[in-house]
Amino acid sequence: MPERLKEIEHWLSAELGLENKKITPASSDASFRRYFRVAMTQGSRIIMDAPPEHENCQQFVTVARAFRAMGLNVPEVLHTNLTRGFLLLTDLGSRLYLDSLDESNVDRLYGDAIGALITMQVCGSTQRDLLPVYDRALLMTEMELFREWFLQKQLGLILTDKQHEILDQSFELLVQSALDQPQVCVHRDFHSRNLMVNKQHNPGILDFQDAVFGPITYDLVSLLRDCYVAWPEKRVADWAQGYFELAVQSGLLIEGDEAQFMRWFDFMGVQRHLKAIGIFSRLNIRDSKPDYLQDIPRTLDYILDVSANYDELCELNNFLNKHVVQTMRSLCQ
Repeated sequence: MPERLKEIEHWLSAELGLENKKITPASSDASFRRYFRVAMTQGSRIIMDAPPEHENCQQFVTVARAFRAMGLNVPEVLHTNLTRGFLLLTDLGSRLYLDSLDESNVDRLYGDAIGALITMQVCGSTQRDLLPVYDRALLMTEMELFREWFLQKQLGLILTDKQHEILDQSFELLVQSALDQPQVCVHRDFHSRNLMVNKQHNPGILDFQDAVFGPITYDLVSLLRDCYVAWPEKRVADWAQGYFELAVQSGLLIEGDEAQFMRWFDFMGVQRHLKAIGIFSRLNIRDSKPDYLQDIPRTLDYILDVSANYDELCELNNFLNKHVVQTMRSLCQ
């Protein structure tokens, strides 16, 4: 038995006095965290194993309690060992949105998710002091992952001064758009791999520990232009319109600013998808997790589609089409 699992067994039995019948892997994610499902006499529970040298368990606990206070369906933290990086949580089940979405339920499931998102944004204004700010430095650092890990390391491109300039100008435009938006509580990974289908109080919400205070469209574009599943653009626009109307009713946005909202939504998506592609590449190269590479073409397509519609992003679009797409094709041959 691996050493960390032995420590979990000891923590449950010797320290907490909880009898467990069986521990099985529940899931892992793109970080160093792992999750185990524990069958107990009290029912099913989840162990989060988050080595403290890599992960901030205290922030998970803080955000979990804040989100539960807002009425969101997130796991309850039952027991903690922050020194070792162990948390015992309630179990929200195993039905991911990603595995469950289809034509018969997508409108209902996305409707539930958007409702939860509005709740988080409205109620999250009281939690501002608990969350880091999604500031210029963080937004820019995220996009630099695209340049370093995808363009230079994954594709092996040697960028010219002009190409660096195109990226610099595009990044600056995207950052300014993000900072111009109303700032709200942002989950930061609000998508189909972190939303659980629950019969009551849907959705269950996971992976919220990196929440920040930032741009209002960030979580919406994470949900509707998901790196792991794509929908026709007309449907995405309709869902975004539905969100906009709810946000106006909730006082988050101003009626009549729909065109500005959609521009924010589009630009925020480009920022997020540049970041995501960089992360997928880093997971492959640094962490030996190549499965995420299959999500890069879908994510890049979002960037190409949006950048083709804005004059300010035309140079970025041309660069991606002429150099990145061509390089990806040659590598796949």
